[in-house]
Amino acid sequence: MEFSSFLTSLGTSFIIFIILMLLFTWLSAKRGNAVVYYPNRILKGLEPWEGGLKTRNPLAWIREALSSTEQDIINMSGIDTAVYFVFLGTVLGILVLSGVVLLLVLLPTASTDDEVKKNAKSTTSKGTFNDLDKLSMANIEERSPRLWAFLIAVYWVSLVTYVLSWKAYKRVSALRANALMSPEVKPEQFAVLVRDLPDVTPGQTRKEQVDSYFKSIYPDTFYRSLVVTNNKKVDKIWAELEGYRKKLARTEAIYEESIRKGNSEGKRPTNKTGFLGLCGKQVDSIEYYNEKIKKMTQKLEAEQKVTLREKQLGAALVFFTDRVTAALAAQSLHAQMVDKWTVTDAPEPRQLIWTNLTIKFFVRIVRQYMVYVLVFLTIVFYMIPIGFISAITTLENLRKLLPFLKPIVDQVQIKTVLEAYLPQLALIIFLALLPMFLLFLSKIEGIPSGSHVIRAASGKYFYFSVLNVFIGVTIGGTLFNTLKSVEEEPNSLVPLLAKSLPGNATFFITFVALKFFVGYGLELSRIVPLIIYHLRRKYLCKSEAEIREAWFPGDISYATRVPSDMLIITIVLCYSVIAPVIIPFGVLYFALGWLVLRNQALKVYVPSYESYGRMWPHMHTRIMGALLLYQVTMLGYFGVIQFYYTPILIPAPILSLLFYYVCRRKFYNAFCHTALEVASQELKETPNMELIFRSYIPPSLIPEKQEDEQFEGALSRVSRTGTFV
Repeated sequence: MEFSSFLTSLGTSFIIFIILMLLFTWLSAKRGNAVVYYPNRILKGLEPWEGGLKTRNPLAWIREALSSTEQDIINMSGIDTAVYFVFLGTVLGILVLSGVVLLLVLLPTASTDDEVKKNAKSTTSKGTFNDLDKLSMANIEERSPRLWAFLIAVYWVSLVTYVLSWKAYKRVSALRANALMSPEVKPEQFAVLVRDLPDVTPGQTRKEQVDSYFKSIYPDTFYRSLVVTNNKKVDKIWAELEGYRKKLARTEAIYEESIRKGNSEGKRPTNKTGFLGLCGKQVDSIEYYNEKIKKMTQKLEAEQKVTLREKQLGAALVFFTDRVTAALAAQSLHAQMVDKWTVTDAPEPRQLIWTNLTIKFFVRIVRQYMVYVLVFLTIVFYMIPIGFISAITTLENLRKLLPFLKPIVDQVQIKTVLEAYLPQLALIIFLALLPMFLLFLSKIEGIPSGSHVIRAASGKYFYFSVLNVFIGVTIGGTLFNTLKSVEEEPNSLVPLLAKSLPGNATFFITFVALKFFVGYGLELSRIVPLIIYHLRRKYLCKSEAEIREAWFPGDISYATRVPSDMLIITIVLCYSVIAPVIIPFGVLYFALGWLVLRNQALKVYVPSYESYGRMWPHMHTRIMGALLLYQVTMLGYFGVIQFYYTPILIPAPILSLLFYYVCRRKFYNAFCHTALEVASQELKETPNMELIFRSYIPPSLIPEKQEDEQFEGALSRVSRTGTFV
């Protein structure tokens, strides 16, 4: 890539962002689009536009994002989102403070040397990128005293990271504690999850087993238990019933619309009862679906009774009358054997993955290691095509491999765009295929909660990103371009890889710019969700439920967003000293991300769970991992360029490991469990234990007719026989 192409790519990315921002300003001001751009506010009963639409400044969203407080974020999107902004602010602070020194000291130090002029052909850019090579360590002569500035800079970046990440850990710990000390009643604070129940003794039921065990240990505070059941069949019936209800709502909406259009009696919808509604008897849809709902309701009630009586499994939720006891139980050893009576904190009711609750202890361990092996194999598998893509998606290589494209790619406009974006776009698209697969792998480990699955998938995605993007692109691109040199002199591989780092910085600068200008431009403008919403509303949606489903935004998607951010901080840290010019691009990425996502958190995204900051230890671990990789990279690079004082860097990774160990010992336990001093805070009202208990009953097992005496009697009988309640 030539320097002109590099500048063109940045300019094009900036223009795209401006266009997308103007589109957002225009489209978000239209009332018909409010549900796409302000769903979070609408769901909370607030007006979409603060101060009214007519007087609204087109750039008011920037002022609102900048003026919003941490408490505003918590009120609108919860603690987890506030913690994410602590992460963004911390990383931004690391890059800004590091950049102040590195840009002012290292850029003049590098630009005033002349190594590139002396040996232009030896750089990986081979003289085609001299303007940026002059601003990197590639322009510093081997063993030069100027390298002292770069060596000291390694420690400066490390020190800044230690200080700011320590402050962030304390801040997030305080946020978590304040949330858990809230006087508001939270059902999960009064419950624990019990897995690995031992076999039931003859003459005893599951409920009797669980109740007697916990009553003997907590005689004064035990409330009741909810034994997990096999809900596969009842879930299927319930889903079918819900499907008929949606069809009925849609049919009634169509009928009402026909009345509004001028026909006083309306046209009653009809459908065929055969395969996919294409054949069979023609019937009145409203009557047909009402009859189906009546039959399915009866079938559901019958299956609920069978499930409650006969399909109990080896796990339960146990409820206590105060949250101190629940916190104490969740962090105590209840049985002599590790694979019996495993008690942990209960997730929120909406987070429970019911099918994973009954997986046995050793089966979970075996599954976990099998998933680790699968992830490792997938990383290795993906490293091959990603390295190949990074090598062939340069314009020069494409012209060689696909000669028939020459007439197209040789056109000036097309050539400029392809040179600027092709490798980065190919990489981004390739990585987009991973998230669903990683979420699936995390779920089959046996993890009991949705938030934990997202944390696990996020970690796997991070390893994919770092190993396949940062390392894979560097190694793949270098090997492809220097294959003949390596074949002739195998011992030259390590020096070639090290010397390729400054040249590869240009690829990653463009990659980062593409991510924040185009990525955040699309995030803010919400063009794709807007188009999908209007198409679905015009051609598919009839009922209010269908319309809401069409515009409902979902959550902030931490499983992919956090690893993407981690990849950027890893790239920027690793190149911060080698090519300091990358730092402003990292700053722009996180600053723009903070601004745009602040707006989205306040107005768009609706959290799907609340884990009270449990993601932060994961974030901190990956920040430390990025720092460690940066220090090892610099240690190796200084060694390859034969700087005599390279051993001075050896303590850096050791200090990082020590710092991480201290942080983990000091803070981590409070994220695994709820501290008793936190749980002991008084509530503003006495908790309604029956409501807490019922909040954990799966939707498919909730009685259709709460007033039905016969069904209530069945629940009572089930309670006496000890299967569910």
